[in-house]
Amino acid sequence: MSSPTPDNRFKQALQRGETQIGLWLGLADPYAAELCAGSGFDWLLIDGEHAPNDLRTMLATLQAVAPYSVQPVIRIPFGDTALIKQVLEIGATNLLVPMVESAEQARELVAAVRYPPQGRRGVGSGLARSSRWTRYSNYLQDANDRVCLLVQVETAAAMAQIDAIAAVEGIDGVFIGPADLAASMGYLGQPAHPQVKATINEGIASILRAGNAPGILCVDEALARHYLSLGTRFIAVGVDTSLLVQATTALAARFKSAPNAATDTPRSSGY
Repeated sequence: MSSPTPDNRFKQALQRGETQIGLWLGLADPYAAELCAGSGFDWLLIDGEHAPNDLRTMLATLQAVAPYSVQPVIRIPFGDTALIKQVLEIGATNLLVPMVESAEQARELVAAVRYPPQGRRGVGSGLARSSRWTRYSNYLQDANDRVCLLVQVETAAAMAQIDAIAAVEGIDGVFIGPADLAASMGYLGQPAHPQVKATINEGIASILRAGNAPGILCVDEALARHYLSLGTRFIAVGVDTSLLVQATTALAARFKSAPNAATDTPRSSGY
């Protein structure tokens, strides 16, 4: 039985200017992802760059969170056209591509996620979960409008090009990567450094001027609220691995150490 291609609710929310609060998933485990899917976040980032996810674990995670209202976003390790095709075929509709340095690179990514004539995505919908194996009868006609493409700028060189990157047609959001940005500016491990923060502030303003949606990962609650006040539209406010480390370390310390030992719980700046 055929059915219509579902709308992309995450993309629609960004287009309406609605703030989307997310959680970063690094455990690379569908069971853990499903646990987080019912927590009340708007989106979950399935990390294929720094977490040990491959195509099959990404697929299993998409399947695990599908019954929930939360919207999955997959970060691939790099912007390879063949990999993008595979990730779209397993049913990803929201992609985050890291290390985008120029408008030209952004335009190449737009072409990679779109079917011809607007792009160069290969056609294999009969084999693909994305079309529910052609049960979405108009998938080929609808897909270009359903995919949400987010590009990640995370170096000083990329930030210098952020106006041009954010203005590329077909880019639905520009995500600022604070950890790598801090490293590229000479502040390794200091994403909250005043100079890094000032650069991010300027970047958010530039993205908004281009009419695009700014995004970021920030686990410092006060700083996250600051970026939200500037107009950030999609923000991840925690990382599952860090939350587990902090909770388990604090619990062990309360039972095995001095009363004040829990104050030494490791703090995360992101990942």
